[in-house]
Amino acid sequence: MNRRHFLKHGTLGLGALASGCSLGPLGSAGATESEGPERLFFTSAGKTCVIDATGRGFRALDVSAPGQVTWQPAGFLEDGRVLLLSLEARRDGPGRPFDEYYHQTPTHVWAYDLDRKSLQELATRDRLAPFYAPQLVLQGGRILMQVIRTRPGQTFNMRLDGSEAREFTGPDEGLPYGYSLSPDGQRVAFHLASREGYQIWTCDTRGGNRVKVAGKPGHLYFGPSWSPDGQWLCFQDCHASGDPGHDWSDVCVCRADGTDFRMLTEGQSMWFAATYGSAHHRGGGSNVPVWTQRGHILAPLRIPGSRVPWEYQAQRPDTDHFNREFKPDHARGGTAIAEIDPRNGSIAWLTPQTEGVWDFRATESPAARRVAFCRAESGSVPHLRIVDRRELRSSKIHDGLGAGGLDHPRWLPRRTPGPGR
Repeated sequence: MNRRHFLKHGTLGLGALASGCSLGPLGSAGATESEGPERLFFTSAGKTCVIDATGRGFRALDVSAPGQVTWQPAGFLEDGRVLLLSLEARRDGPGRPFDEYYHQTPTHVWAYDLDRKSLQELATRDRLAPFYAPQLVLQGGRILMQVIRTRPGQTFNMRLDGSEAREFTGPDEGLPYGYSLSPDGQRVAFHLASREGYQIWTCDTRGGNRVKVAGKPGHLYFGPSWSPDGQWLCFQDCHASGDPGHDWSDVCVCRADGTDFRMLTEGQSMWFAATYGSAHHRGGGSNVPVWTQRGHILAPLRIPGSRVPWEYQAQRPDTDHFNREFKPDHARGGTAIAEIDPRNGSIAWLTPQTEGVWDFRATESPAARRVAFCRAESGSVPHLRIVDRRELRSSKIHDGLGAGGLDHPRWLPRRTPGPGR
């Protein structure tokens, strides 16, 4: 595996996670303000935080357990509880190659009730390895779990308590992640990092009836997600051989069987590997294109000729899964949030193209009125902003906890409480 940002800061390949596209139902159309203010998660300083879209109601989730160092949201269960992932102290540093040691870090999976503030550990029965990472919540109380006993790891379909684990992918076929569940809950899309490159596949929820959607030597296809009508997939294509840091890509769409493949952008114009921060507070993780409820696609597109402040060091051994030099004088350009119509590739800009400003991690609210995103100036850490679709004007919502800023915003789903909740 050579994807630079698969597990930055111990996260789950949070490009898919952060966008709110791959871990179960994250909202429904038709929500209104009368149902109460929409709320967002984000991560900051190892904590999971929640805030209203208005910028009020901020709190950091009070979750703790012995030996757990960092916490992050990982989706929502069918009953509305938040799925959380925690990590013990990292085993892959300092100076140890990330690929050889990251999977030795023990992880734990939890369900957290936001109203009752109660925490329940999941996936404890018949544990297969120290490293578990939830990938996709399925219907009927099951989950796809990434399990890494030996590299590259594989995915199991298991019950929420960890029992009845069944192989979803094999142990030697490569590393699958970036999962997305079709709207009807019957099909799964994912990318597979293998010796042949990064490929996009679909299959049923048991891992059978596979269809190879996209795969070509020299191309890194990444981050598939289903359209709201279940007819299309969007993902990105990075020309990895000429871009070892995976900074840039293009947005693609095709049908779930691989037909009608189209490139919606050209010139590797999407910001793929988000890298941000100062010399002392850095961060990053994969960006992925995401669908809106009306079937358009949100993506961070660059000003032509843009270069990030953090230059990838292809010749240097990677011991921190970042492997970049901070070169602020090297930076130019920036990125802005674009809304792409997949029917014709036309672009509407939700944020302005501004020199030295990098907008990324766009995610649409359940009511479809707002889009939240991160903004980082060159050499600075990100803060959280929201753009109102009616006004096309963004406002800062929060700076995060401490000097490291924040990342990975995602909206809480609207839900109707069930019995006893």
